[in-house]
Amino acid sequence: MPAIRTQGLRRAFGELVAVAGLDLEVQAGEIFGLVGPDGAGKTTTMRMLTGILPPTAGTATVAGCDVVRDAARLKDHIGYMSQRFGLYPDLSVAENIAFYADIYGVPRRELAARTERLLGFSNLTPFKHRLAGNLSGGMKQKLGLACALIHTPRVLFLDEPTNGVDPVSRRDFWRILYQLVREGVTLFVSTAYLDEAERCNRLALLHEGRLLGLGTPDEVKRLMPGTLLEVRTSAPRRTALLLRENLRSASVGLFGDRVHVATREPAAAEADTRRLVASAGFELLSLRPIEPSLEDVFVSVIGQPAAGAEPPQPLSRNT
Repeated sequence: MPAIRTQGLRRAFGELVAVAGLDLEVQAGEIFGLVGPDGAGKTTTMRMLTGILPPTAGTATVAGCDVVRDAARLKDHIGYMSQRFGLYPDLSVAENIAFYADIYGVPRRELAARTERLLGFSNLTPFKHRLAGNLSGGMKQKLGLACALIHTPRVLFLDEPTNGVDPVSRRDFWRILYQLVREGVTLFVSTAYLDEAERCNRLALLHEGRLLGLGTPDEVKRLMPGTLLEVRTSAPRRTALLLRENLRSASVGLFGDRVHVATREPAAAEADTRRLVASAGFELLSLRPIEPSLEDVFVSVIGQPAAGAEPPQPLSRNT
């Protein structure tokens, strides 16, 4: 039985449809990533799956519990770390963990052993008497994770858990998550960081509440039609603008000092690119086909926004 299953899951706020008919299955013991920019519907999806927000339509089960009918029982089997996890800055690390243990009804005879294990697990033992308000951003995230794990959940929901955390702390955080998976915990992680999406066993691309792609990172990359050309010139920004204006049948994006051109007609696009770059007086450093990244795929499958709509925010490739 899947750890998480949704069928036609939908949530609307008046005329605004935040999640539109989501169908997902997450197997026990996997890391499943929900990937999309701000406003994609990631947090709304997670709040429905944790029983906090009732769906407008559709069904969802998590750890064998219906998220509507069994919401009270559901909380015994899941952990949820929201974007703004509710740590108490005037309580110490150990006191915050004890507080959440009381909320989850952890037996007092088990509290000391579980606390020590989680402190060691998250490398917070030297800081157990430090006030939470005096912790660094990365340490606060680790403490939030420890609090969410105090009742030993089967499924753990993490809503953009490393947003705003430095790269070293993000790497340490993911080491902890891998250890959880080895212990049999199912992880459902939302993120806008594409390097984190690559760490997931499977992922779903979400935009404006709609599922755009589903599968392993490699499977999702194959959703991109046509060929991707990488163009390097002496003037990358001006090259991107030039190609956007003239390659009407291609999708053009700027990635650092490189321009990516997605096209179904690679030979024609390559010839046109060489001609346009030369006529503009730019030096062409290289032009070659490459494998698409997740960001390339995301931009490609979104396509052009509707008239009058704001373009989607780019996903982060920071490491």
